[in-house]
Amino acid sequence: MKQTRKMLFIALIAAIYTAATLALAPLSFGGLQIRISEALVLLPLLFKDSIYGVTLGCVLANFIGALMGINMLGYFDVVIGSVATLIAAYSTYQLRNIKIKNVPVLSLLMPVIINGLFVGLELAYVLTPATFIQGFIIFGTQVAIGELIAVTVIGLPLINLLKKHKLKERFNLK
Repeated sequence: MKQTRKMLFIALIAAIYTAATLALAPLSFGGLQIRISEALVLLPLLFKDSIYGVTLGCVLANFIGALMGINMLGYFDVVIGSVATLIAAYSTYQLRNIKIKNVPVLSLLMPVIINGLFVGLELAYVLTPATFIQGFIIFGTQVAIGELIAVTVIGLPLINLLKKHKLKERFNLK
């Protein structure tokens, strides 16, 4: 029963991430992006197993986006963008206990920095290969700002809400 609950939890997170990314596709893909679903990358602050759900959701969203032609980075993003989300989620988990005034600042910064670097590089490589450095600076900054919005405006309040309602204890999650 415990393993079934764990797999269901991972699948639910993946489904929410995928659905939110695709439903908000104009914001989720491109040079200037605010991928709202990236707010879920903060779930590892509460549940370690959510790392797998967020990563699987990112793989699915990027793959379906590439299939549908709405992910301008195509299948390249299935690997690079998904690895960035995996590293961001894992880093969020690893740094969860380092807090400033009870706020896990480093955990909040990891998705911003990692996605800014990885996705910024990816966008510059695909969209502006002739002016790669300039493209990286522009795209990396845009992605980082979008990520910052997702994790601070949506992600952090979501985490606080889940803590308040003791979701972890109610569903016996770890």
